[in-house]
Amino acid sequence: MCRSIKTLRPPVLPGEATEEDIHAAALQYVRKVSGFRAPAAHNREVFDAAVAAVARATAELLGGLEVRGHVSRAVTAAEERP
Repeated sequence: MCRSIKTLRPPVLPGEATEEDIHAAALQYVRKVSGFRAPAAHNREVFDAAVAAVARATAELLGGLEVRGHVSRAVTAAEERP
């Protein structure tokens, strides 16, 4: 596992993960898997698309996790809808 990627779920992270937290983790993951810290111009589009896809999957995962003793924002927002 990449040491730069930190756990983004409560209670390890105080509060909810921000979009910046999720993007940073996705970027580190894609860098590790691709072997590129910064891709060449001809790989930039696919690199950026991979970061976006991993960020979306991470946000979906975090939004769906049930952590004992913690209610996610997604759950409270859904309960508040009429």
